[in-house]
Amino acid sequence: MSKPSRPRKLAENEAKAVARTLRVSPQKLNLVAQMIRGKKVQTALADLEFSRKRIARDVQKCLQSAIANAENNHDLDIDDLIVAQAHVGKSLVIKRFVPRGRGRAGRIMKPFSHLTIVVRQVETQS
Repeated sequence: MSKPSRPRKLAENEAKAVARTLRVSPQKLNLVAQMIRGKKVQTALADLEFSRKRIARDVQKCLQSAIANAENNHDLDIDDLIVAQAHVGKSLVIKRFVPRGRGRAGRIMKPFSHLTIVVRQVETQS
């Protein structure tokens, strides 16, 4: 007698991947996530490949993970996938202090972020 499995939160034509504790501020990560929202996954991967932002490589890895989840776990066609959501959330903030002039200390904040990417299979109009 086990308890029933919890229902799936996503639709049947969706898959997701989560990258946790990325060492970048949520504001900077959101600039890269905004670049891929609503695009086809091939276009989004190409945009991330040639982006000059450092965090684009981690976003690309998360997107590739979402594509692999869609293909292997949910039997979705990768040619029909779009980036339905790219959600950025706050994580912990490490606080550091650096010496400043006249005996004072300056505070340095080192923020971390979470990234959730949801891909959706859309039907192509023929």
